[in-house]
Amino acid sequence: MEEDAKPLLVPVGGDESNYGIMNIQFNPEDFKCKRPFHVEPTNIVSVNDDMQRVTDEASAMNKRIHYYSRLTSPADRALIAPDHVLPAPDEIYVYSPLGTAFKVDSYTDGYGKNSSIVTIFMIWNTMMGTSILSIPWGIKQAGFTSGIILILLMGILTLYCCYRVVKSRKMIPLMDTSNWEFPDVCKYYFGSFGQWSSLLFSMVSLVGAMVVYWVLMSNFLFNTGRFIYNFVHDINVTDIVPGTNGSNKVICPGAAGGHPPQNRSVMFSSGNNTGFELFEEWWNKSQTVPFYLIAVLLPLLNLKSPSFFAKFNVLGTISVVYLVFLVTVKAAHLGIHLEYSWFTENDFFVPEFRILFPQLTGVLTLAFFIHNCVITLLQNNRNQENNVRDLSIAYFLVGLTYLYVGVIIFASFPSPPLSKECIEQNFLDNFPSDDIMSFVARIFLLFQMMTVYPLLGYLARVQLLRQFFGNAYPSVFHVLILNIAIVGAGVAMARFYPNIGGIIRYSGATCGLAFVFVYPSLIYMISLHRAGQLTWPALIIHIFIILLGLANLIAQFLL
Repeated sequence: MEEDAKPLLVPVGGDESNYGIMNIQFNPEDFKCKRPFHVEPTNIVSVNDDMQRVTDEASAMNKRIHYYSRLTSPADRALIAPDHVLPAPDEIYVYSPLGTAFKVDSYTDGYGKNSSIVTIFMIWNTMMGTSILSIPWGIKQAGFTSGIILILLMGILTLYCCYRVVKSRKMIPLMDTSNWEFPDVCKYYFGSFGQWSSLLFSMVSLVGAMVVYWVLMSNFLFNTGRFIYNFVHDINVTDIVPGTNGSNKVICPGAAGGHPPQNRSVMFSSGNNTGFELFEEWWNKSQTVPFYLIAVLLPLLNLKSPSFFAKFNVLGTISVVYLVFLVTVKAAHLGIHLEYSWFTENDFFVPEFRILFPQLTGVLTLAFFIHNCVITLLQNNRNQENNVRDLSIAYFLVGLTYLYVGVIIFASFPSPPLSKECIEQNFLDNFPSDDIMSFVARIFLLFQMMTVYPLLGYLARVQLLRQFFGNAYPSVFHVLILNIAIVGAGVAMARFYPNIGGIIRYSGATCGLAFVFVYPSLIYMISLHRAGQLTWPALIIHIFIILLGLANLIAQFLL
């Protein structure tokens, strides 16, 4: 099976813009005669709906090409399968080790099946995660003007580093890197250290995201449950925290203490309070709700394949669009509340520049993080020559979305009577649990996260267990132990440290150090050095980028 899964044809020359179907490179002069017959099943991107068993003729052709490919090493182009053993132009197949053959449609259309517009919004949707909820808080920590500048600069810097990731495998000579991911490139340049360190930092990003999801799901489930209970029992509950009056109420949960509020509320009702008090005891944001999620999510994590949940990816787009709508409506009712002062702080406003700005850069590192999967996303782009343009447009849209949400929430936050310091790490916490629009947003986000969480767990399981056991599902016991550890980390954080801004910036700065700043820059410098093209300006610029990433990580622990 492993032997059959190896590519049978070696790419023939070609510039990085000359691609054919299934990530195979072609020499333009030989485009009509040197066509692929066998590629890895994991790279199937466009096949007919009807599957055929392998015919005797197809099996024989596969064996002949397999024979030619084994006569020499992949780096040696002296022996290439002759034209007469290759399939006719209308007989391009993908041969599966499982015994089936697929006929590929429209192989001349390009590398993948997605148009540029689809690719752009796939990248946008993948990047738009939980970080968007913390952007207004990050702007508050950095200062309004400084925050806007940092979002722009971090967007440009992370885009450049992402560009270096996309180009990294094309700078490896005499090897077919068409099916490589960025960890494979790291392994090529840094050996086993690159392989294991990339695994470590990838796990940090995945587990960090899963912990943030658990904290947020606990928050959203708590507020949703309380809203439904109060509505069903016709209970009027007022949070014991400072806030504005009127129909568009904004609250300051952090004003009552140094930690996020739990169940601080007072009930106004003509009936018996016993039922409400019992509900408050068993429906607690940190004491009970994080544990209730285990009953739903732990069984889902143990599924062998979470492909069912991938169908709900559209919920991510809907959630972000609704958040933009919510922010716009709230700002229209609240108005703009700004006062500019570069270094002076008063009771209601923060300076334009604050020494806490690295907290925003930590959040932004994760907010713009897509470097570990960008190659996969761009592989499905129909027009590979547009990859850099499409990636740049996607980053522009992501940065624009972050800027819009962050600036509008910060600017419209009612100061006075409330201080800008009241902006929470999850800006939805600044709206009471009985706010209808916020309730809808929490429902959307809760359901979206409950469908994405098993996908993240599956990715973590595949990356970790496959490295140690050679199998993503070695046994029920191994999978269960790993999932209990991941769930336990989420419950512990939701119970003792429900600080999503802190978790996001720590995990973002840590995984970003490797995948955003260090590896892309080092690989680029090494490849230039090997080609004899490394210049002093390139060396200084990329060393500076590495130092920025290191400083970004260190600053998270000093502030």
